[in-house]
Amino acid sequence: MADLLNNTNNNYGDDAIVTLSPREHIRLRPGMYIGKLGDGSQADDGIYVLIKEVVDNSVDEFIMGAGRQVEITIEDNRVSVRDYGRGIPLKSLSAAVSEMNTGGKYGGEAFKKTVGLNGVGVKAVNMLSSEFTARSVRDGEAHTVTFAKGIEQSDRWESGVQEKNGTFISFRVDEEVFGPYAYNMEYVEQMVKNYTYLNLGLTFRLNGKSYVSKNGLLDLLNENMTEEPLYKPVHLSGEDIEVAITHGTGYGESYFSFVNGQYTSQGGTHQAAFREAIAKTIKEFYHKDYDPSDIRTSIIAAISVKVTDPVFESQTKIKLGSKEIEPGVSMRNFVVDFLGKHLDDYLHKNPETAQVLQKKIVDNEKERKAISGVQKKAREVAKQVSLNNKKLRDCKVHLTDKHELAEQSMIFITEGNSASGSITASRDVRTQAVFSLRGKPLNCFGLTKRVVYENEEFNLLQAALNIEEDMENLRYNKVIIATDADVDGMHIRLLLTSFFLQFFPDVIRSGHLYILQTPLFRVRNKRETHYCYSEDERLKAIEKCGAAAEITRFKGLGEISSDEFKNFIGETMRLDKVRLTKDDPIHDLLEFYMGKNTFERQGFIIDNLRIEEDLVERDLQFE
Repeated sequence: MADLLNNTNNNYGDDAIVTLSPREHIRLRPGMYIGKLGDGSQADDGIYVLIKEVVDNSVDEFIMGAGRQVEITIEDNRVSVRDYGRGIPLKSLSAAVSEMNTGGKYGGEAFKKTVGLNGVGVKAVNMLSSEFTARSVRDGEAHTVTFAKGIEQSDRWESGVQEKNGTFISFRVDEEVFGPYAYNMEYVEQMVKNYTYLNLGLTFRLNGKSYVSKNGLLDLLNENMTEEPLYKPVHLSGEDIEVAITHGTGYGESYFSFVNGQYTSQGGTHQAAFREAIAKTIKEFYHKDYDPSDIRTSIIAAISVKVTDPVFESQTKIKLGSKEIEPGVSMRNFVVDFLGKHLDDYLHKNPETAQVLQKKIVDNEKERKAISGVQKKAREVAKQVSLNNKKLRDCKVHLTDKHELAEQSMIFITEGNSASGSITASRDVRTQAVFSLRGKPLNCFGLTKRVVYENEEFNLLQAALNIEEDMENLRYNKVIIATDADVDGMHIRLLLTSFFLQFFPDVIRSGHLYILQTPLFRVRNKRETHYCYSEDERLKAIEKCGAAAEITRFKGLGEISSDEFKNFIGETMRLDKVRLTKDDPIHDLLEFYMGKNTFERQGFIIDNLRIEEDLVERDLQFE
């Protein structure tokens, strides 16, 4: 099979046409079903998507009024999910977890406004797992089936069991497909919290710890805000919709959007309608023709809608495509009408909030007008160089394209020509772009957004990413800072991170900013080569290769040949995601690390100084 699919022979005949079974297709092209593979180091890696596919079915049961608790256990890379819903119909259990396009959600009244509709998710989990068990209990009767890589291993029926009704799914992800992996429980915990925010009354137990939300999206906003809001969050609920809205002091717009309990990290039609509705409602409330950008700048908001038969733009369900919330009711009109009534009522009843909000809008307007002159000039410059931007070596596929590789698009921000040259020569031109910095960028702490337009490099970077207006136009799914692993490289990382934190925090909040890990050492002998990212990895590599191993210390990216660089920006690329939590107040962080050199910072540096001694020779043991 693999020979047929990878056939490089130019002969194109009938024997070149291959028909795969659903199982073979899922295992050969898992990305079509779960987005990407990954080793668990990123929140959107496939191993978390598989958990979500199973949990979605349990949540759907709760939505339909069956079961108020879901138990998740992750131990030794085995995931178990137990719900207390109706249980999968016993005779259909095997088919429901193994036969594609088999499910109870294609029509009728059994399920309404649920997430899983395509009959794909749990089957993909089954076929991508080395071990898979499904058990359903209904009124004292139980049916258990086991699989290995999608192939049935056993089928057992029981009567007179004393278990509560519901479904149990257990699986271990297949390392043959995914390679070595490990679960980051922080990512799983955040997934669980999102489920609780959207499903009031549903209790999750993750490895014995309980999670439940009392205030829905209000809890989510309070949990995720990294600064004090300007006014108490506005929390509004109606049939099939819930919103929470406030404003902060930073730049950009921050949204958390959900459909039927599913976190849509890339937004979609509901988020677009929400943005429009907020601007329209507030303009009408104040009877002033405010610019929508002045209204939405610094907004922190969340929206959750329930949609009949939702249409997502991919199986991973991270962007909604549905134009109707239900047959005959457009998404736009539904959201606009809801906010037009309820947000308007709230502002009339809470004049203090209305006053604070208006002041924020006026302040945004003043700042926008103050930089309009330099902004116009900078846009013209950016437009002129866009056709011949020497700093940008673009790729062919972008996040905004309707292309199967769109979510794989990324841009590397490098220091200097040598580093950018190595990456450019070894990159995948389809999905990997390179932006080259001239040197250290400006420290932008304490500066206004005017600097983004006055500083040529910042202006060109903004234009390359296409994020001036909003995040909807971001051209790359991953924005990767690729610098040397030395003091200067670390400083550039800090300066660039400050730039995004100060002016485009949504890039970070939405999980698009990463730091590229590059190897510090190469350890090799005549038989094998190891690239080491830490001192511990170097020592282990020396043990494997022996005392005569050749050890090379990489001082910078420019020293790594393009042939070698392919290993570091390919499928095994190591990335650290830049993350923000409630415990990371942006302004305080920037002021401490990037502000004036205070006694507090001097004390912090002194207290955290480390002295490194090169012990290479000591590690080499000669007989």
